[in-house]
Amino acid sequence: MKDHRESPFRDAHTDREAAKSAPDTPQTRSPAYALAFADEEFMCRDELRPVRLQLELLKPEMMLDEQGIESTIVMFGGARIPEPAKKDTARTKTLADLSSFYDEAREFSRLMTLKSTESGGKENVIVTGGGPGVMEAGNRGAVDAGGASIGLNIVLPFEQAPNEYVTPDLCFNFHYFAIRKMHFLMRARAITVFPGGFGTLDELFEALTLIQTGRMQRVPFLLFGKAFWDGIINWDVLADAGTISAEDLDLFRFVDTAAEAMELIENWEPGARRDEIPGR
Repeated sequence: MKDHRESPFRDAHTDREAAKSAPDTPQTRSPAYALAFADEEFMCRDELRPVRLQLELLKPEMMLDEQGIESTIVMFGGARIPEPAKKDTARTKTLADLSSFYDEAREFSRLMTLKSTESGGKENVIVTGGGPGVMEAGNRGAVDAGGASIGLNIVLPFEQAPNEYVTPDLCFNFHYFAIRKMHFLMRARAITVFPGGFGTLDELFEALTLIQTGRMQRVPFLLFGKAFWDGIINWDVLADAGTISAEDLDLFRFVDTAAEAMELIENWEPGARRDEIPGR
């Protein structure tokens, strides 16, 4: 019996290959003749931006679905934080001192990946930005535990490449920061944020804003390194000024070790999605 899902039309792969074997003539050499979906120059036109946005949303979503991945544990953190064995290469003494969080990130990922294996690697899968520093530590910890992890890379003007510990079949590349951010949070069961710079702060505050405004379900939200975060952000001043409410400070917790983080996630009381913003 014919599979009801099978299309009665020729598939795109077949026609793409057939088009390649067309006779070489002025007509077939013209850009106008190229199949639209196989025409890279056409796909990169400004007018095709909505299509490219859709493709960047669909491709990782479909591939993660095919892998059966249902939930993730997000790890944000600085690309410049070295592993302790290489802290002598750090640009500043503070970065060298922060190298301890490379090990904490690696250990947290190892412990969480061991937990993930209980679901066959379908739940609580580590996801990082796929780069160096804390991101590398996160993917490396998953390898330590014999599990898989996701890397969501982004094309940058300077040379960059995925770290060697990302699971190859779960290593994605993005042009649009906005779609990459969506994929970080669409399956998030918990969010962890390690010391970092502008990119880490951007990810931290965007995720907090989504939870604060009720656009995203409350999940465990852990900031590694209380001394670091208190040193760069005066949370109490924000609350005292009224620009955030005191209740907003309960949306996240500080931890310093992987063991603390695991315990908090295990015992986190699930909260309902907000239907109003306190203080407004």
